[in-house]
Amino acid sequence: MSHIEIVILAFSLALDASTVALALSATGCLGTKRAKFRISFHFGLFQSIMPVVGWAIGTQLEPFIASFGHWIAAGLLSFVAVRMIRSATHSPEDQGVRDPSRGWFLVTLSTATSIDALIVGLGLAALRISVWYPGVIIGLVTMALSILAMLVGERAGKKLGRRGQTVGGFVLLLIALKILLSHIS
Repeated sequence: MSHIEIVILAFSLALDASTVALALSATGCLGTKRAKFRISFHFGLFQSIMPVVGWAIGTQLEPFIASFGHWIAAGLLSFVAVRMIRSATHSPEDQGVRDPSRGWFLVTLSTATSIDALIVGLGLAALRISVWYPGVIIGLVTMALSILAMLVGERAGKKLGRRGQTVGGFVLLLIALKILLSHIS
């Protein structure tokens, strides 16, 4: 696998994570640089680790995981989306809105956006390609694109106000739908 092919693969895998980062930033719930760093770092970390995990599992379980991995990713993203939309319709005091860059919320987002990277790792194992270099490149590209997306999302969120949270939730639902449709067809 050439360097250019790895970079193209990394960009394609980073699109879901960067779109989620954009949506989160547009909601205004990533107010600090630290929260933005946690999101971008964890998205990049999970995108790096998941191909390694997939590669380690090997081709034995690939058909099994491929048959339901998209359902897991879509379900996790839908869960997060519904929470975002609900919190936009309630006051923060009623909802108990939490920082999405912490705890299980962060793990859920990071996992949901990196399921495809797990499948890629399984494919690399089937092709007998070392996963270490692609894993690092995938993680770095995801982290960089997530940072750029959050900068764009922050500007959009200032214009959208509280509606940004609703828009962000619907964007996540659209990503979940795209995942399901791409695997059904």
